[in-house]
Amino acid sequence: MQHLDLQVIERALVWSRQGETIWLCTVIDTFGSSPREPGSWMVVRQDSQHIGSLSGGCVEDDFLLRLSQGEFDCPITVVRYGDNDAAQRPNITLPCGGILEVLIERLNPAPPIIEHLETLRDTLLGKYHLMRNVHLASGSAYFSDDTALGPKVVQDVQQGIVKIRVAPAKRLIIAGISAVSAPCAAFAVTLGFEVIVCDPDEAASKAFDVPGAHVKAILPSTYIASGVCHSGTAVVALTHDPRIDDLAMIEAVRTPAFYIGVMGSTQTSAVRTERLIRSGGLKQEDINRLYMPIGLALGSKTPAEIALAVMADIVRVQYGIRIGDL
Repeated sequence: MQHLDLQVIERALVWSRQGETIWLCTVIDTFGSSPREPGSWMVVRQDSQHIGSLSGGCVEDDFLLRLSQGEFDCPITVVRYGDNDAAQRPNITLPCGGILEVLIERLNPAPPIIEHLETLRDTLLGKYHLMRNVHLASGSAYFSDDTALGPKVVQDVQQGIVKIRVAPAKRLIIAGISAVSAPCAAFAVTLGFEVIVCDPDEAASKAFDVPGAHVKAILPSTYIASGVCHSGTAVVALTHDPRIDDLAMIEAVRTPAFYIGVMGSTQTSAVRTERLIRSGGLKQEDINRLYMPIGLALGSKTPAEIALAVMADIVRVQYGIRIGDL
């Protein structure tokens, strides 16, 4: 199952190539509690087919109704939902009590638009780190290089530009099937990761059943070495089997993955470090990239608790939070 952002942009590309006008909706600001974070996308075509989401359903329903009534015919519209003082109608109270500000772009199926969407797709696939700049007065959009950390959406009020960071879609590669693999995959799917589980045991791979996770009956190291890791990728080895875990680590440190972790006790991790240096040819800087023992120290005992600790640590690293700041 692909990450939702990638699904949205790939569907937008398909519809544009078919000659359809589309509306790309982006959450650009939130106030208080909100169902989706800034940068969340939904794409819609004229007959109300859509993919992605902006809220729990009420915002989408209002948008589709108003679109069917001929609204949003301008290149750019900004609508605020949940604000009693907003001039737009109708006024919608979000279930969470928050406020959403949504950027709505009407995109004709012209070659420059298709090329723009292709760049968005390639960025989500890990080829670039870009800032998407949308000019609110003209509706024009262009890309600029972006390697900095910061908010997903920045509004430059003076210039009248909305700046949206576009980075590779979140991906989790789980090396090996164990009791921890299924709850870890389930947590990751819920968190919006594209999840790939690799194990050379065909019977175990066939029996693995987590909705939304994609299973490959292949040695994880072989899959990782094929070039599937980008900077939005986390790799976790969860089997306690050095034949799977060690090889996965050796290949993963050669990639730009932002998180590489392997399960095991402190003593096991020390032994693994010696083994990876001695037999795997890893250097100390490679070892420093590995999170082992994997996961936050939550006192986890059960497979689900260990999976929770693993995913919590991945999210921590993803957002640049240091252990001392928790």
